[in-house]
Amino acid sequence: MALAGDLMFPSPKVSFVVPCYNLGHLLPECVNSILNQTYRDFEVLIMDDCSPDNTESVAKSFKDPRVFHVRNDHNLGHLCNYNKGITMSRGEYVWLISADDYLRKPYILERYVELMESHPAVGYACCSGVSVKNGEETEVLKYSVYDTCDRIVNGRTFLKRLLNQNIVLAASAMARRECYEKISLFPLKASWGERPVDMGWIGDWYLWCMFALFTDVAYFAEPMVSYREHDLSMTETVTRQENIERCSESEIGMLWMIRNKARELGLSEVCADCLSAVAYAYAQHCASKQYRRSVSSMTIDQFEQSLVRSTDNEQERNWIRARFFAGIADEQRVRGDSSTATRFYLTGLKRDPRMPKVYVKLLLIHLGKPGEYLLSVLRSLRVVCRSIM
Repeated sequence: MALAGDLMFPSPKVSFVVPCYNLGHLLPECVNSILNQTYRDFEVLIMDDCSPDNTESVAKSFKDPRVFHVRNDHNLGHLCNYNKGITMSRGEYVWLISADDYLRKPYILERYVELMESHPAVGYACCSGVSVKNGEETEVLKYSVYDTCDRIVNGRTFLKRLLNQNIVLAASAMARRECYEKISLFPLKASWGERPVDMGWIGDWYLWCMFALFTDVAYFAEPMVSYREHDLSMTETVTRQENIERCSESEIGMLWMIRNKARELGLSEVCADCLSAVAYAYAQHCASKQYRRSVSSMTIDQFEQSLVRSTDNEQERNWIRARFFAGIADEQRVRGDSSTATRFYLTGLKRDPRMPKVYVKLLLIHLGKPGEYLLSVLRSLRVVCRSIM
């Protein structure tokens, strides 16, 4: 196999890294969607993580010289496999797309490259995506929708949204090589608050956040990739009920890690955004957060233990506690339990009375149905304002 350094194979503009484990039956649709692109200057590295199925024979069936099959001697695990593929690749841009996902249109790569070439401050580009179930495209994945139009977004503005949810569909993201080389590859070992952070669940989310600290982000509104939801997918495996506690701890740990990096860079506003996201994440888990077929639950005692492990700054702890209780109240209000919501809002205000939005929400609860109507109007206005910023 000829790769870097071979004069017969000059470095391409784009490298597609296609990790594959037990997905040989889906590999042709993924690779052919790449080979059908109108932009032709690319390579495809099929990173076969010692698959026990027919991945090797399928990978070798592609006769295009831009396709390379890399079979590991032993199973590395998905993060090590990703890093190996990224390190072996030669393109100026790297697109990591799993073998079970695929590009929906032939002009996608051309659009991405044109944008990235025209905007050197953009570190990565992404788009919304479509869910595929039982071989059929179903609907646009709501969490992958950032806006209704194409945008080039200031990285730290994008990060503020990204901290509360991973809105970047991994299969849709093409990043500059220098993001991986100068900022971070997938971290293999991490810990926070005396607990390991399972980067296998939040590795890509962590990278999108880290890259956004340093670069702008481009977003395409058109859903140009398909994300397959099935029992063999990495997301399905990682979010099984027996793994959920580790997933929830890792999400919270990752937010603290981003806050720590922002503090090193002297980014006080980003630090505040991270702490808000931490409080929101704690509240979500305490209110039972849904993951596919699993549910994450956290008690108030578990929240307190995690918080004490994570920071020794009591002022910071109280700031988070206040917004944690306000977040639980928000969840209860949405569920129609105004009495419990009121109790938690008041608990939060005892911790920190400097939360003007909480006073407004308490007033709206007191107004009953007219208050709920006003709140829905305010939410709609906020969405509109966000879309035009």
